[in-house]
Amino acid sequence: MRALGRRGRKGVLSSLSINGGGWRSQRWKLLEQPAFGRRLRQLRQQQGRSQVELTGPGMSATYLSRLESGTRRPTERAVAYLAERLDIPVEDFEEQPHSCLENLAAMIAACPKTALNADMATALAGSLAAGQDEDSMTRWHALVQLARIHEVLGDFSRQYDALGQLRQLSDELDRPALQAGARVRMARCAHHLGDAPAVRQAAREVLALDERHEPRLGIPDILRTKLVLVAAEAELGNLAEAARIVQEVCASLDHREGSLAAEALWTAATVSTRQGNHSRASDYLMDALAAVDSRDDPILWTRLRLAAASLSMQAMPPRLAEAQSYLDSIEPLLRVTGPARHWHELLFLKAKLAFRNGDTGHAAELLAQAEAGVELLSYRDKVGVETLRGVLAIRAGDGSAGRRLEELVAQVRMAQMPDLEAEVWRTMAESGQ
Repeated sequence: MRALGRRGRKGVLSSLSINGGGWRSQRWKLLEQPAFGRRLRQLRQQQGRSQVELTGPGMSATYLSRLESGTRRPTERAVAYLAERLDIPVEDFEEQPHSCLENLAAMIAACPKTALNADMATALAGSLAAGQDEDSMTRWHALVQLARIHEVLGDFSRQYDALGQLRQLSDELDRPALQAGARVRMARCAHHLGDAPAVRQAAREVLALDERHEPRLGIPDILRTKLVLVAAEAELGNLAEAARIVQEVCASLDHREGSLAAEALWTAATVSTRQGNHSRASDYLMDALAAVDSRDDPILWTRLRLAAASLSMQAMPPRLAEAQSYLDSIEPLLRVTGPARHWHELLFLKAKLAFRNGDTGHAAELLAQAEAGVELLSYRDKVGVETLRGVLAIRAGDGSAGRRLEELVAQVRMAQMPDLEAEVWRTMAESGQ
């Protein structure tokens, strides 16, 4: 049967016309929409191929997209063409029964981030362990969803473990797009874990894959990879290189609207702040805030305002009223919805703001609330929590707090994050320690 997909278009068309068109009467109902489109997309993704890779004479990208979405009925010639391009028998277009792992991964993929929970992670991990004989692409999609749940839950260590399996699987499949996708995810997770060298290595591997293979990776994927690389270079103290890359990304944007533009402008604002150019950082930040609407991407909209509050407090001089305004704008939303991680980020920033305003008692109360979810925070924010706790302890007369802060600085230095180390020293100095 598998040889049918290798006969070439003429051979496949002949097989479609056997028995005086009998195939058409017996099999055509199996290719009715939306079943055909759903199966076509599944077969394409199982091979790790993009829609662009299946286009060619007689199959435009628009037509292929409509076939997969179920809005166009496939012709015999289209079926023959796609069977040839995918190197499969026509019969493979018949929808196959889904496995338990496939069904579970698909169900989780359809869930919004706010609905993901630890029970889903446990169920998916168990199904992965039990489904060792599943096809590689089914396991790929399941691992993507497992990593996604751990990210939302703030369990970055388990997320990194899942992504390690994903990278290994992508290398076995030898699909550049999958290899790049796994490494981009690993880079972002390593950033949360505070492993800047690992972030830089993964991002550089993605860019190298893009240079070596055809077709090239999509422009949005490459730009996001460069933004991850910017974050790593900035953490490693290479601010000039970080600024060069992020300016290159911003210059390549077709327009300054949408999630990608917001992420790029936000990154540019962060780099400018660390360079001490607070005026330029403010301009970038205003553009970032205007680039995305809360209805289009509520999580990014929230993250941008958390970042804006943080950058406002880092400005020289600090813009504390502005920071308060940003936090006030998102607090009602986070009280009723949104990832728990963002709620604890909000509490931490409120604690920092209270301390900056001289209200150490309220700062200590808010910090205690933030610490209840400290495992959800990124490495940088965890260091920030430890720093503020130490400064508050010194103010309260704890003689050992200074030593603990020095140990914290040593840990950050070991992580090769000079920019963060300088921020800890700066916080201590500004607090009169």
